[in-house]
Amino acid sequence: MMTVTSDLDARFRAAALATGLVDARYDLVDSPLGELFVAVTDRGLCRLGYRIETAEEDLARVFGSRVLRSPLDTVRRELDEYFAGRRQAFDLSLDLRVAPFNEQVLHELARVPYGRTETYGGLAAKVGHPRAARAVGTVMNRNPIAIVLPCHRIIGANGSLTGYAGGLDRKRTLLQLEGATLPL
Repeated sequence: MMTVTSDLDARFRAAALATGLVDARYDLVDSPLGELFVAVTDRGLCRLGYRIETAEEDLARVFGSRVLRSPLDTVRRELDEYFAGRRQAFDLSLDLRVAPFNEQVLHELARVPYGRTETYGGLAAKVGHPRAARAVGTVMNRNPIAIVLPCHRIIGANGSLTGYAGGLDRKRTLLQLEGATLPL
């Protein structure tokens, strides 16, 4: 069996990126919430989530089969700053490949300020569909770019912490990090 030196591996990866042979790059990033799956395309950040097991296959299915694990230093730095309390907004380009309604909801979600919360119904009203709170909930559950698109800031009509793909403990942790007022 032939082994590849780390220098040769780095050169292969750099050449693949330089010649456009990669559809998406990903990495695993440690965080106070556990390991995060993070991925980018040439257009921008396309995935940030907690489900590590199936993330690489999902990435290949949506963005193309040429997927490469590679450090994503800019994303890692911005996440580190966020978790350290030094960043309230992300400066990352996004690559959203979702249905039009989902895109509309996610763009409005991005406008929910750091440390503030909004209800599912309130978000639905802001996108012109005041009776679509459940549909908005489904979009939140399928949010491909958690944390950066802050679905953790969306709460129930009665102020309760409801549903979060990363689990309610993570949702509470993120809201506490941001200094949001939480229900008892």
